[in-house]
Amino acid sequence: MTEKSIISKVSTSRSSGKKKSKINQIPIGLLVLAIMIGIGFWLNTKSSNLVLFWVTGLAFGFILQRSRFCFTASLRDPYLTGSTSLTKAVLIAFALTSIGFAAIQYGTGVEPYIAPLSLATCIGAFMFGIGMVVAGGCASGTLMRVGEGFFMNMIALIFFIVGSLIGAYHTGFWDYNFRVNAPQISLYSGALGILGGVIANLAIIAVVYVIAHKWGNRKKND
Repeated sequence: MTEKSIISKVSTSRSSGKKKSKINQIPIGLLVLAIMIGIGFWLNTKSSNLVLFWVTGLAFGFILQRSRFCFTASLRDPYLTGSTSLTKAVLIAFALTSIGFAAIQYGTGVEPYIAPLSLATCIGAFMFGIGMVVAGGCASGTLMRVGEGFFMNMIALIFFIVGSLIGAYHTGFWDYNFRVNAPQISLYSGALGILGGVIANLAIIAVVYVIAHKWGNRKKND
């Protein structure tokens, strides 16, 4: 018996062993589905709004898990792997939401709240960017991976909650000292107006989309 045939037999036995040890997840899935339906009926006894929130949360969780949609990956993957598929997906989402919010603003006439852009916000965004790359996920990505059973993301979620509570407790301090006189920047207000703001916003997104597309193609060809 040649060495090549021995290696092929060993690999075949290993793969067959893995197949035999694979757990049937259909009963587990049906049990989880029954639990989710039961929770929905129980929430309906409390409030119909809770059922709506429950169904919406489940739908968003399913979409996130199946699409692997994650803001961290959209910013991290172009540098690490060269893939820009998620980056382009996020840009498309930005474009659609920009049109939607502009339509709501135009139809209702209500001026949206524009968060001030301060130095503290920039520093916090930089720190959060480092943290979500180290943790392996942003808020949505962390929640999605917690549902999949990733232990490290469970730890990240705990400290995410702790940090959010601390931040909420000190919000008044940051607002008073850093955000009171900070500028509020919006393309939808001022000389451009709503229509001009939408066009300018979509133009910026289109430019970034083309750059991301070319970056991804270049990395594929390297």
